[in-house]
Amino acid sequence: MTRYVVVGTAGHIDHGKSALVEALTGTDPDRLKEEKSRGITIDLGFAHLDEGDTQLAFVDVPGHERFVKNMLAGASGVDGVLLVVAADESVMPQTREHFDICRLLGVSGGVIALTKADLVDAETVELVSMETAELVSGSFLADAPVVPVSAKTGAGLTDLRAALLEMARRAGRRPTDGSVRLPIDRAFSVKGFGTVVTGTLVSGRMTAGTALRVLPAGRDIKIRGLQVHGVSQSVAVAGQRVAANLSGVEVAEIARGDTAVTPGRFDATRRLDALLDLLPAARRLRHGARVRFHQGTSEVLGRVAVGPLVGRTVASTEPADVDEHEDAPGELQPGGRAFVRLRLESAAVLTRGDRFILRAYSPPLTIGGGFVIDPRPPRGGMRTAAGRRRLERLRVGLGAEEAGEDEAVTLLVGERGIAGIPVTELLTRAGLRTDTADGLIDQLESAGTIRRIAGLVVDTAALSAVANRLVAMVTAYHAEQPLSEGAPREEVRERLFRQADAAVFDAVVNDLVQAECVVAGGRLALASHQVTLSSEETRISEAVQALLSDAGLSPPAVALIPDQIGCDPVPLDRVLGWMVREATVARVGALVFDALALDNLKQDIRQTETAEKPARIDVGTFKERYGVSRKFAIPLLEYLDRERVTRRMGQYRIVL
Repeated sequence: MTRYVVVGTAGHIDHGKSALVEALTGTDPDRLKEEKSRGITIDLGFAHLDEGDTQLAFVDVPGHERFVKNMLAGASGVDGVLLVVAADESVMPQTREHFDICRLLGVSGGVIALTKADLVDAETVELVSMETAELVSGSFLADAPVVPVSAKTGAGLTDLRAALLEMARRAGRRPTDGSVRLPIDRAFSVKGFGTVVTGTLVSGRMTAGTALRVLPAGRDIKIRGLQVHGVSQSVAVAGQRVAANLSGVEVAEIARGDTAVTPGRFDATRRLDALLDLLPAARRLRHGARVRFHQGTSEVLGRVAVGPLVGRTVASTEPADVDEHEDAPGELQPGGRAFVRLRLESAAVLTRGDRFILRAYSPPLTIGGGFVIDPRPPRGGMRTAAGRRRLERLRVGLGAEEAGEDEAVTLLVGERGIAGIPVTELLTRAGLRTDTADGLIDQLESAGTIRRIAGLVVDTAALSAVANRLVAMVTAYHAEQPLSEGAPREEVRERLFRQADAAVFDAVVNDLVQAECVVAGGRLALASHQVTLSSEETRISEAVQALLSDAGLSPPAVALIPDQIGCDPVPLDRVLGWMVREATVARVGALVFDALALDNLKQDIRQTETAEKPARIDVGTFKERYGVSRKFAIPLLEYLDRERVTRRMGQYRIVL
């Protein structure tokens, strides 16, 4: 299987980065006329080298301080760095800045090339080698091979190539089974093809026909064709430098800094929490400072809120809710580390674990970098004890092989309570890969920590707590309404599950039903609930039954019943409700009838015979036949219509 490794050049202007890339690959990465005329790299250049089962893609970046933002666009997607130091000049300002950028971006491997070695003697080469070693001491390049080389004479190229291939062999493979994420570093139009974009495919794979979304604009596109290093390919995988021909978008609608992604997997944000390392050479970072935020190929202006310094221990006696606004004044000293909240002036496409670079607004110097902790944090203070503990939990594992996804998932899901968090949002905020997310969620679900419900991930502790509250609510309802069959289902949902999806409510109810704790229908009742009438209620029910049975189809008004049987209206109303549910009496409008009398009426009406076919009956005939007044005849005929015994046609009812 071919190993794809992206190598970025780094170094001061005119230290021979482009010449070295051309000597290694045979391709001149300087493509612009201005680059040719001025002899410097202004924008990103690209070349590649195939060696057996390894393909090295070189991203040649500008060395001039004015074009560091272009350098950052290229450095973001590299697997290793080729640090170039000219033997006739040694370490220079942009050497240091480029090195700092690579270190802050978490580049894990690299090779150091001492260029222009043919212009100096061996003693000078040794001195420059020592100065370079001092620069990279204690960093990821501390043990990197240092290769003196001359692009002009070819001396050292073989050794350099071997060192680069060994670095490539050690580089980890990018996830090819995850969602597509392509930060765009160039966009242009090709006659006969239309819009073309290039970039380093960070994750996933693309084929012709792949549907993607360009963020932050939210435009839907489709891959028309692919090239890898100028050669048409049917498939492009993570780790490759890709040129994609797009349909569905004009070149004017897309630019460097945009990101093509799998639809629904990522989102754009203007607010994020992060862990920031400030460079020792930087000025102190004041709270509210305007900064340049670089991630992927994008550069976004924003302001930084300095939160708690990392390393400070929260005392157990410290109040959980310190009355301290998240924007309270603070600052970060050079070489320090702190949690920060960034508010961006335009949207960026981020996920937990993304590395970023901060540059000062003016002058635009690199001041630090770090990790995205939460790309869409909830509103609330960072500087409270609870806020700081939250950030500490979210940063667990960042920068390590085990990124602490389980801790992040547990926290983010727990924060949402019974509202839950959509799976797609969880993937982004927890920094989960789509190819491993299901396994992790399954693991946490098996452990009883979380639960999937209708596209949501919900905290099981929150579900258990609300289930207990539901049982308590139904229990209290039974105490207040002992003759009721239970609490109205919608009333319970509105009171306890107002912020939750209906599916979560149904899941909790079903769990309680399965546990034989609750009986559910239109009302919710305890499974153990039984209606028991008191002696007085029993007397009232028997008296009502006798009264209505004797009254037949001409019952007294409900308001008159208390005086007729000798009881208070309140217990009567409670008993009548129970009798209706027991089907011994029935409400017809404002009247209450003996249920047997109504059953006899329906049977008698169905047996009606008249000269007309089908049989008909009018109000007058009904009154005469059953000896009732219009007060009773009208509601009874309407009741028969509802029971589908009759159907009204003008002044008559047709017997069905």
